[in-house]
Amino acid sequence: NNGYGLSTPTSEQYACDSLIDRAKGYGMEGVSIDGNNILEVYSTIDRMATSMRESPRPVLVECRTFRMRGHEEASGVKYVPQELLDAWAERDPLESYGAWLRSEGLLSEDAGADMRREIKAMVLGGLAEGDAAEEPTLDLAAELDDVYAALPISELPSLAEVGGQSEELRFVDAVSKGLAQAMEQHPGLLLMGQDIGAYGGVFKVTDGFVARFGESRVRNTPLCESGVVGAALGYHMQSGAPAMVEMQFADFVTCGFNQIVNNLAKLHYRWAQTANVVIRMPTGGGMSAGPFHSQSNEAWFAHVPGLRVVYPSTPADAKGLLLEAFEDPNPVMYFEHKGLYRSATGEVPTEAYRIPFGQARMVREGAAATIITYGLGVRWAEAAVAKTHHDVEIIDLRTLVPLDIDTVLASVRKTGRALIVHEDNLFGGIGAELAAQIMSQAFRDLDAPVMRVGGEETPIPFAASLEAGYMGSARVEEALGRLLEF
Repeated sequence: NNGYGLSTPTSEQYACDSLIDRAKGYGMEGVSIDGNNILEVYSTIDRMATSMRESPRPVLVECRTFRMRGHEEASGVKYVPQELLDAWAERDPLESYGAWLRSEGLLSEDAGADMRREIKAMVLGGLAEGDAAEEPTLDLAAELDDVYAALPISELPSLAEVGGQSEELRFVDAVSKGLAQAMEQHPGLLLMGQDIGAYGGVFKVTDGFVARFGESRVRNTPLCESGVVGAALGYHMQSGAPAMVEMQFADFVTCGFNQIVNNLAKLHYRWAQTANVVIRMPTGGGMSAGPFHSQSNEAWFAHVPGLRVVYPSTPADAKGLLLEAFEDPNPVMYFEHKGLYRSATGEVPTEAYRIPFGQARMVREGAAATIITYGLGVRWAEAAVAKTHHDVEIIDLRTLVPLDIDTVLASVRKTGRALIVHEDNLFGGIGAELAAQIMSQAFRDLDAPVMRVGGEETPIPFAASLEAGYMGSARVEEALGRLLEF
């Protein structure tokens, strides 16, 4: 505790006398010490470390000290009263510790002066070496390679390769079975989330997991998404095993946003650290759950380099893509539409298998136009085509990052027309990026402008009638007709 943020004193940041008072709110032990007394710091940390090894627990240790320079050199210290600077200058830990060493006969004046010269020379030498270094030359391919960790060779068969028996499953059951098989495939896999323990989660994906895998691997968490995502990352970094966090609703991810976009997404680019954390996101509307339990927020994360963004539409894909997520050493945002949980059914292989990311699925072939979609949008597209009987090709993206743009372009070049469908708000949605890529790479092959269907530019209403107006499902058929008539 050095008394300041950048320029704001701690007295204006929290209403307690000492930082250790904050430990009480977490049921933690708190210790406050003189951070400028090297001997007190050493002895306290040594004593606490020994105690914590014998009785593991969190402890908050406040070291009271002071920052004599600016938060960074540009800001300076004009905001600090001079008398405060003078008072703390007299408590310089190097000076006081040096005086103690000399009083104990452990350090002579000459030896102390020699140490200062050696340390100063080392610092100046390092600065000179840095100044003399050549500026890095941009190698874009190398920069892009640094964003994601390379995929290891997986022993799991692909969906095309898997044999044996299959069973008809609901979407939610396919997710649950895939997660259970991932627990078997990865003995260190740790699951974390609100109410996922004995209760089985609000959607019952982890029902029975505590009895099967134990409380040590299926952990209930407090309502603190940021802390939970951080704990999952820390667990992976410490153990090397994957971790999973279930957001009770995808909407709640906002409280963990910083951990995801600034830590999970950037670690491999910064120092080649893997971040095998899968964040499951029950998403989407249609249940009259209102604006805080119904949002489609996949576009937020597709914009962040370093994240995988996965959005299955069938039970078979849900299981295979989830198992692939735990094979991937990179962070995965795994979206599960709540409207598919108990309404979508299909044949699913009983054996564990993987579906590689970046491979779109051809739902149906056609020649008149292409509908590009994902998640619940696949069902909307199928319903519109079935009703109109148009010869339309439907592509299910499966993953948004990586994006299988080659399959999209090949289809659009064949049909000459493209309609992009998603539940998320139209403005700034995934459809805008797809439309831009189609226009820039297949413009000469188009017979009509690229069209899009998405949610209206409002929060999702509670009332079923209003929510129906927000959702794009009712507009797919009309948009397809306009596209074909152009």
